[in-house]
Amino acid sequence: MAKDMTLLWGSGSPPCWRVMIALEEKGLQGYNSKQLSFEKGEHKGKDVLAINPRGQLPAFKHGNITLNESYGACLYLEEQFKNQGNKLTPENKAEVALMYQRMFEGLSLFDKIRQSLFYDRFVPENERHDSAKKRNAEGLKDEIKIWEGYLQATGPYLAGKSFSLADVIVFPVVAFLFRFGLNEEHFPKLAAYHNTVKDRPSVKNTWPSNWKDSPGMDTLKNL
Repeated sequence: MAKDMTLLWGSGSPPCWRVMIALEEKGLQGYNSKQLSFEKGEHKGKDVLAINPRGQLPAFKHGNITLNESYGACLYLEEQFKNQGNKLTPENKAEVALMYQRMFEGLSLFDKIRQSLFYDRFVPENERHDSAKKRNAEGLKDEIKIWEGYLQATGPYLAGKSFSLADVIVFPVVAFLFRFGLNEEHFPKLAAYHNTVKDRPSVKNTWPSNWKDSPGMDTLKNL
């Protein structure tokens, strides 16, 4: 079954990582896996463009079906293999609603990270302003506080008592924050969540290889 699947991915990318976690959770090991280098521009190569004309990762195929949006791939895997591996959708309709809410709110968290941590990468030098950097940092801090509050209210997982698609999708973004030095003392609920989920087999088995071989950063230690 998994032999009909192909995933092109880059290490450390939350969108790529969430698809890998979903595949593990559904017991779909043995798929065709190819790691590519963002630094070398391999995500713009012909192998990727043949699947994803945007030249972005992940690029995922199941037989003749192509899914290049990571949210779509995770939802597809849960729907098509609902009776295989771990069930990632709660039974309780309130928790299902919360799961979808947190999944899509994860886009806001990732967007705030991009605006703050990668400001210099995306904004030309002559258009950069210290006031914008400060505003972006404050926006990220406010966003993280929201997620700290969510876990305070509903933990231990993002949609309640069970690990779900919300965690598959958002955990890689949370891990990204701690990779960049988010202070555990400032955000204890997020830290507890991170420390619990990082030991889950599907997460441990797909932990970014470049994170294993290099130390994290302290960019967010004072946030």
